[in-house]
Amino acid sequence: MRFLVSVPASTANLGSGFDALGMALGLYDEIEVAVPEDNPGGLSITVEGAGSGDVPLDESHLVVRAVRAAGYTGGLALKCRNVIPHARGLGSSAAAIVAGVAAGFTLTGRELDTDALQIAAEFEGHADNAAASLFGGIVIAWSEGERYRAVRMEPDARVRPVVLIPSQESSTKTTRGLLPAEVPHADAAHAAGRAALAVHALTSDPSVLLAATEDRLHQNYREPAWPDTVRVINELRKLGVPACVSGAGPTVIAFGDLPAEVDVNGFDVRRLDVDTAGVRVRPLD
Repeated sequence: MRFLVSVPASTANLGSGFDALGMALGLYDEIEVAVPEDNPGGLSITVEGAGSGDVPLDESHLVVRAVRAAGYTGGLALKCRNVIPHARGLGSSAAAIVAGVAAGFTLTGRELDTDALQIAAEFEGHADNAAASLFGGIVIAWSEGERYRAVRMEPDARVRPVVLIPSQESSTKTTRGLLPAEVPHADAAHAAGRAALAVHALTSDPSVLLAATEDRLHQNYREPAWPDTVRVINELRKLGVPACVSGAGPTVIAFGDLPAEVDVNGFDVRRLDVDTAGVRVRPLD
């Protein structure tokens, strides 16, 4: 058995929808998966691109861990071609996990189902990035006790994301440590209204994205971790461009054209499509 798994990057939060909203982006990691005939119990991993030389090449590799969590225990030969930047807020970890879960389901002859989201989300403790990479499009994610849930929505064709990726890396664990244990009731109410508006904006009316992406729950608290990111966001928003932090940062995601007067030196600017397919598995033999 030999097949290719293609998995999209993702952005989470989208400003107001902290730990609840996600969107799949047209930037893809690919993993060629095979069961080695000459060494049916063995494991081999090669990595090209992001993470090459840094990620482990044994059972602790994130894709392998996800394959095992999905129920496959046999030999593996993986060739990973990583395009999604690591530790930039574009869901690289979630993409690796979803790719591993999809590979594990394929190797055990199962169709992707609600268990796939549960397995993937358990790795990170929330489902926004994983659901986006799994299903594509726009997702709303939540948990019910220990169960993770998500619904997928079709993005409005006018939603045109631009990502501004700095060379600086960021850790979700570190940036979560900057968040307060409690927020004012007014900020919580603001977040609820704007997150609801974001669903409408992303699926029906992008003209209200500037208001919909306004955040009071996490971005300002995390500014010490990536001040340049917040500077660019504030400059864009003052000029009427919807912009927010992508996931745990430090990448900026914006919608529309970038004004020339905004200083984006140090950022790799890319216009991406919204991926609508999610993770895909294609036979190679």
